Amino acid sequence: MVSLRERVVNAVIRALIKIAFRLEASDLAKLPQAGPGLLVANHTSYLEGPIIYVLIRPRQITAIAKRELWSNPLTRFFMNTWHIIPISRGRVDSIAMQAAQQTLEDGRYLGIAAEGTRSKTGTLGKGHPGATFLATAKNVPIYPVAQWGLADLGENLKRLRRTPLTIRVGAPFHLRKPDNSPITSRDRRKMIDEIMYQLALLMPEELRGHYTDLSQLTTEYLDFRS
Repeated sequence: MVSLRERVVNAVIRALIKIAFRLEASDLAKLPQAGPGLLVANHTSYLEGPIIYVLIRPRQITAIAKRELWSNPLTRFFMNTWHIIPISRGRVDSIAMQAAQQTLEDGRYLGIAAEGTRSKTGTLGKGHPGATFLATAKNVPIYPVAQWGLADLGENLKRLRRTPLTIRVGAPFHLRKPDNSPITSRDRRKMIDEIMYQLALLMPEELRGHYTDLSQLTTEYLDFRS
């Protein structure tokens, strides 16, 4: 059941989105009404997570976020309101991974930043293979979710202009190794690169960053039959 606090917070954020942005997010309708699934997204600011979260609700969703966000009273308020899973970076956080796996077992969506950190340029950075462990362990579909436009928010607010914000969702797929042999670290590196190229396909060319060269795109580990 959604708490009264979350209902109020979500309503306020939705109102602010309408005021601050010219939003193109019709692709979110492609997401099934129920999970489980991994929403793998690019990470360019602290705002896209809350925006995508409230736009997806009332679908059941949570996300993984760095533990440092719980150190600030304001961000801690939002993290706790939305039951976000804290994760310690730089080491294997078994508690966070267990909570993430439980989220998927419960049939919910789990949001994760594919790059593992925020891009300061707004372009795609090199993907982190952490998402592949959850996808293969629970055999859940991955939905690539790309967004852009937030980099212009500050300047547009100064000029009292609404900011164009685009959110796109790609075709879902499962991860699988073609020969079904044990998955190695090399496999996972290739898996995350293939996931990142699916994000790149959704984005303008100038924002594809590390994945600009689409001639390197492969789908060896992606099963689109989902």
